[in-house]
Amino acid sequence: MDIHETRRNNLRLLLQERFNGKRAALAEAIDRQPDYISRCLSTGKHRKRIGETFARHIEAAIGLERGWLDRGMALGDAYRSAPKPGEAIKEGPKVGDTVRHDANVQKAPQPIRYHRYPVISRVQAGAWTECVTPYEPGGEPHEEATDYRAEGRAFWLEVQGDSMTAPTGSRPSVPEGTLVLFDTGKEAVPGKLVAALLADSNEATFKQLIEDGGRRYLKALNPAYPLIPINGNCRILGVAVEAKTRL
Repeated sequence: MDIHETRRNNLRLLLQERFNGKRAALAEAIDRQPDYISRCLSTGKHRKRIGETFARHIEAAIGLERGWLDRGMALGDAYRSAPKPGEAIKEGPKVGDTVRHDANVQKAPQPIRYHRYPVISRVQAGAWTECVTPYEPGGEPHEEATDYRAEGRAFWLEVQGDSMTAPTGSRPSVPEGTLVLFDTGKEAVPGKLVAALLADSNEATFKQLIEDGGRRYLKALNPAYPLIPINGNCRILGVAVEAKTRL
């Protein structure tokens, strides 16, 4: 049996024993679509090989020991040797260690939990943060996954224009096309990058919140754009917490 079949068999066992045969649950745990899992488990001509990178990703996401999927043991023995959630992985003491009765026990790595948040338009942003659904049923926007757990409702916006592109060498700089995640539960304090809704606009704007002389402003990272004074004409929608750039 080659390594790809070994990984496929062990993944099939994990599906049954850890996820009660529910492919959607396994897919969510490793941040993949259920049909992708089906291809990995298939033995037909359209089956998907589980390569080295993906195998290590599965192990890290579920909290398995590195290399566990590659073990060529009987399936039952292989699963029984895998740590269950919350169990410890036992290793022998290393040279120089002070040996105690519990020195060979360490906590098993916990799986990375991914969270999905919607990618919405600048026009939708204001209504969305007020818990109003700005799209028809069946027309929901796509979602992007992240390991960030929001404190409030969260959404992604795609940066448009060059107002947040800082001069070369300056940081931060958020060029056009970047996806930015905003958390509505984070406190907007000076220095933070925020999504804001101006009274004279129905679109969210992405700027840095600053304070100068006791007054607050929205500042573009591109110095070619002017400061926007905040004088009751602005509502902060969320604070930027993560950015993704597609190549």
